[in-house]
Amino acid sequence: MRIGNLQFSNNIALAPMAGISDPPFRELCARLGAGLTPGEMVSADIGLWNSKKSKARLRRWGSRTTQIIQIAGFDPLMLAEAAARAEQLGAAAIDINLGCPAKKVCRRLAGSALLKDPRLIARIFRRVVERVGVPVTAKIRTGWSPERRNGIEIARIAEDQGVAALTVHGRTRACRFGGEAEYDTIREIKNAIGIPVIANGDIDSGEKARAVLEFTGADGVMIGRAARGQPWIFSDIKSQLSGASTNDENLSLFFVRDIILEHLDSLYSFYGESTGVRVSRKHISWYSQHQEGGRRFREHAMTVETAREQLRLTRRYFDEFAREAEAERERSRGERSGENGKQQENTEEKEEKEKGCWQIGHERKKSAA
Repeated sequence: MRIGNLQFSNNIALAPMAGISDPPFRELCARLGAGLTPGEMVSADIGLWNSKKSKARLRRWGSRTTQIIQIAGFDPLMLAEAAARAEQLGAAAIDINLGCPAKKVCRRLAGSALLKDPRLIARIFRRVVERVGVPVTAKIRTGWSPERRNGIEIARIAEDQGVAALTVHGRTRACRFGGEAEYDTIREIKNAIGIPVIANGDIDSGEKARAVLEFTGADGVMIGRAARGQPWIFSDIKSQLSGASTNDENLSLFFVRDIILEHLDSLYSFYGESTGVRVSRKHISWYSQHQEGGRRFREHAMTVETAREQLRLTRRYFDEFAREAEAERERSRGERSGENGKQQENTEEKEEKEKGCWQIGHERKKSAA
């Protein structure tokens, strides 16, 4: 997928989710198949960039990701200054957030609140594009509310002001994350502009990604909530879109266990042990939420304070779960093998009977003759 002068390995993107899409998670998702991994939103007020949280979000870490810094604000000059500073820090692209529905963001007239003022959006896009030499992209929703759905208007403004690509979450701000994504609106936006459009909203499998691309005509897909606790979803989507068969080995629970342990270890490395252990807890919760015995495991894992103990508990839990699953799989294979053997035996017995009947009938015909 090409955006401005940037060529990405594919058209599958990880959403820039606050508190989730940190450098270690982006690096992991990139390894598993995500082609675009924009960073978590940072304020356009560069005076706040010295905070511990902002430094972590802006930090370049890992070798697989192309650094895309997302900024949020409402003042065109401030956003342009932030974009220029992000470019100085090594950003290969700047993404402008016009989609965040959080109240604390909208109260500052940033995020999706900007959708109520198309003229201000035009000034923001123009100032930022003029200020930097890297591609500028934007993430929007379909409008402020179902009664004020203006996604097509905003998309045309973006293209006219030199924005290189647009990600569209198929909901209005009022809808937040409820209801179903509006793929009809995303299709209308794609038909209205010539720059790349990335579809976002409710994409939770390779089959869904393919269906959304075919229906909307979008150039790419962005995965958000569905990646929490299952970053290997990018491998599935990449296989589905490329037409490649999925490797059964890569879907094994032992493979999943190793991915989880790798992720936890990277969090300790990035944040340091104390903070890394705390950040890991939410990921452990997501990783285990659909597994048997997950509640007991989470209750224990949430209380430990050291990386060593957290890794030990996680490894033991997923080892036990994986062994039980493999044993069940072997039992199922044995049962199927037994059933197939019985079916084969019945078929051979039936063939012998039919052969015998034919021989008896043939002898009778010879005798009658």
